[in-house]
Amino acid sequence: MTKSCTGFFVVILSLALAATNTVLLTPPLAAQTSAATYQPKFPGDPARSDSEAAALAYMRVVLRAQHRFEKQYGHFATSLAELVHSGSFTKRMVDPNRGDYTAGFKGKKDSFILTMTPKQLDAQHRSFYAEDDGKIHAEEEKPADANSPIVK
Repeated sequence: MTKSCTGFFVVILSLALAATNTVLLTPPLAAQTSAATYQPKFPGDPARSDSEAAALAYMRVVLRAQHRFEKQYGHFATSLAELVHSGSFTKRMVDPNRGDYTAGFKGKKDSFILTMTPKQLDAQHRSFYAEDDGKIHAEEEKPADANSPIVK
């Protein structure tokens, strides 16, 4: 091979390596669109991240299902499994593992408590709490309870 061909291949190889490093070292687009750039799902959306939006949506479905169940049977469901086919609550929703959150449910015939606990508690993963009054409460630094601020 001639000296000029070798130089040409060195330049091409250098460009290829530079392009590879750029691709490998640049964070993926998904990582760049962090919770700081959360796009609200509807006007007045109180969520701070996609994970929170999913947790709050789950809570709203459970709350609607419980109130529909209570209207139909005269009491609240005592388990999530009882809520299947009540409103839009499906069998799959009985599983307490909800992505970045874990659902907690304690039901009695005259009341219930629903919690959503994040796997990592931070500003984009608040904990949530609701009772049979339908109001959702949130906390950033500890598990939410009835005394926590209400989500707007």
